[in-house]
Amino acid sequence: MNTALIFATKTGHSRKLAEAIGKELAIEPQNFKQVSTILPVDLLFLVGGIYAGKSLPEFLEFVQKLQPEVVKKVVLVTSSMGKQTKQEAIRQLLLAKGIDVAKEEYTCQGNFLFFGMGHPDASELMAAAAFARTQLF
Repeated sequence: MNTALIFATKTGHSRKLAEAIGKELAIEPQNFKQVSTILPVDLLFLVGGIYAGKSLPEFLEFVQKLQPEVVKKVVLVTSSMGKQTKQEAIRQLLLAKGIDVAKEEYTCQGNFLFFGMGHPDASELMAAAAFARTQLF
């Protein structure tokens, strides 16, 4: 199965999650800012954070360019201060384009300033990697 892993981050939390997943699945994580073309994939992991209740606008622009002919299925992985806040805007955008999105989404706590310091922690990184493994088909 052809699998890719792309992340968007402002604070480094999503990069940490992507690196943990990449190590588990032997996939090189790519920062979306450095991805000019996506080759056809069966499964694409999109790792991002929620900032002030929203996905990064530039990540949404990147996702808008994805096509169902190139990306068959997406798995979302998210960090946020809300701990359980999901990438709903990205999910809806992908579904509207006809791209299959896994029902399960891994979410964990991020941090902002002094709130949530140390997150995602080692146990959350391990859980993200284990979650990613369960998404392979």
